[in-house]
This record gives sequence, C-alpha cells and structure tokens, in this order.
Amino acid sequence: MAQDFLIVSKKMLPDYMEKVIAARKLLESHEVSTVTEAVRRVGISRNTYYKYKDYVFMPEEALDSRRASVSMILGHKPGVLSAVLYEVYRVNCNIITVSQSTPVALRASVNMVLDITNMNCTVTEMIEHLKAVPEVHEVQLDAVE
Repeated sequence: MAQDFLIVSKKMLPDYMEKVIAARKLLESHEVSTVTEAVRRVGISRNTYYKYKDYVFMPEEALDSRRASVSMILGHKPGVLSAVLYEVYRVNCNIITVSQSTPVALRASVNMVLDITNMNCTVTEMIEHLKAVPEVHEVQLDAVE
C-alpha cells in the first residue's frame, strides 16, 4: 500500500485538489446537503469531485483514516464466507458492515467495510490474503477512508 502514495507539496498540485477536500468537508459537516451545492460553493465540477474524493486527503485525515471498503465475488460453497471472515480476523481488522447478495450461477457478491485501525499488515497484503482463500474469485479495494 505504501508504494501507492506520495508526499507532495500542495504547491505542486492543481488548486482543485484542495477544493475537493473543501467540498468533502462541507458535506461531512452538513453545511450543505448535496454534492451539487458543495461543488458549486468551492468552484469545481461534480466530475472533478467524484474523480478525486476518495484519493485526496489532508495529512490529519490520513492519520484518522481507518476504514476500507472491499468487494468480492465468492463461490457459493459452504464455509467460503467463514474463511474470508477468518482472514479478516487474522490480520486484526474489525468488520463494520458485511452484506452478501443472493447467489446467482453459484457465485455471490460480498461487500465489506472494515475498520483497519489495528491491522497488522498493509491493505495490499490483506487483499492478497483474501485472494488466496479458495473459492474467492475476485477481490477489489473500493476505497480507503
């Protein structure tokens, strides 16, 4: 995971990166109720906001960022979800939410939001552990907050 990040002075970045953060803060504080209001107020497009909102953070946000959203496609066999949950436990993550769709063609979609505050490996390593579980067909990291 560390190889996915750089520390860069904001002087090197386009000004809309800070505006994305400002729009997100407006929404989080409930100062505005819609993305449209937030982006209009800070002066960026909705497209810019959605493109970067999960990838641009202030340093203090990164320190507090402790959630990861993961989606998977699992084979519909007994014990597969239990094995996935065991891997989550093994790397010391806590499950915030988990939802599984009704299996179709012997495969089910599973979405999890994990508390990664005390994780004992990197997010990339955790994803690799999940991919190694038998009958796990796909694993995708959707967001880290």
